[in-house]
Amino acid sequence: MTPVGTELADRILGGWLGRIAGNMLGKPVEQGDHWTRDRIDRYLRRAAALPLTDYLPEPAAGDGDEFELRPEWRRCVRGRIHGSCRDDDVDYAILGLHLLETHGFGFSTEQVGDLWLLRLPYLQTFTAERAAYRNLANGIKPPLTATYDNPYQEWIGALIRADVYGWTSPGTPRRAASLARRDAVLSHTGNGVYGAMWAAALVSAAFTAPTVRHALDTALTVIPASSRLARTVRRVLTLHETRMTWEDTLTTVSEETAGLGWIHTIPNAAVLTAGLLYGDGDFTRTIALTVRGGLDTDSNGATAGSVAGVLCGAAAIPTQWKDPLEDTVRSAVFGFDGVRISELATRTLALTETEGGTPETQDPSGAGLDVQGLS
Repeated sequence: MTPVGTELADRILGGWLGRIAGNMLGKPVEQGDHWTRDRIDRYLRRAAALPLTDYLPEPAAGDGDEFELRPEWRRCVRGRIHGSCRDDDVDYAILGLHLLETHGFGFSTEQVGDLWLLRLPYLQTFTAERAAYRNLANGIKPPLTATYDNPYQEWIGALIRADVYGWTSPGTPRRAASLARRDAVLSHTGNGVYGAMWAAALVSAAFTAPTVRHALDTALTVIPASSRLARTVRRVLTLHETRMTWEDTLTTVSEETAGLGWIHTIPNAAVLTAGLLYGDGDFTRTIALTVRGGLDTDSNGATAGSVAGVLCGAAAIPTQWKDPLEDTVRSAVFGFDGVRISELATRTLALTETEGGTPETQDPSGAGLDVQGLS
């Protein structure tokens, strides 16, 4: 049964808080070719911070290049956080909310692009989003914006934009996936689009699933079973079923996805799936394992936090993750810098109440979930 009333509000707020907290946890080590799983754990051991139960500790005096954090670390480590740092993983959730408030659930891919040009600074976009933005500015229309001079079409960018479609479609994963698809095709193709659909469905399913495994199984139903994304997620599920350790599961899948790069959708979906499974519904363990898994740590931490936050609700998220955020978001989205997290959650809830649909709600283009044509 889909939650309603105060329970739904608590779950949506949990999604926002979880996304922001998970993003903040992973941000200092967001450089997957340097901050490997092994290096992250060695950093944490040096700081006596394993098991990881709070934001990352700041570096010790004398730490050299091996343990150099991203420049933003001074606003993202424990004891130094006063509101969230600005990050694209949160900017796109805000932009997606603004999109639905402005155009409703019948929005077009062209309207997504128009809103980017109006509200999002070019230099705050990266990889596939920057390529699509440049194409938009040069007068190229979707879907060519995703394919022209864009080598990043299957990277993780569309996946990080998907949460809001799950939050506003609680318990209706196919509807969430359809909305995410319409957004994703602006900048991505193939597994890049499937990643967005899968993530949106995963967040949506978390509102009604009895366990995180049930949510993961449901999310797989919205993407082609033969896609590499689906096969990789199923591989992690199978390894978990054999009672293989989290470390060995990630080592196995890392070997099987070698060569794709640390920002590609496929290996990051494996890290995210493992974090969710081995976290087993515990918020702290879920985001800690996901970030310790390496690769695109802030993006994976954000999505894992969103799913875990929806599963447990805001009230159940431990205070060490919530209190330092001070109910405040920094954002590059024009008109939203300094907005309250609670306000974003309230506005998201209003959309589910006024525009909420059923699993059968279709893409106004008539395309629905015709995902086969994307590969």
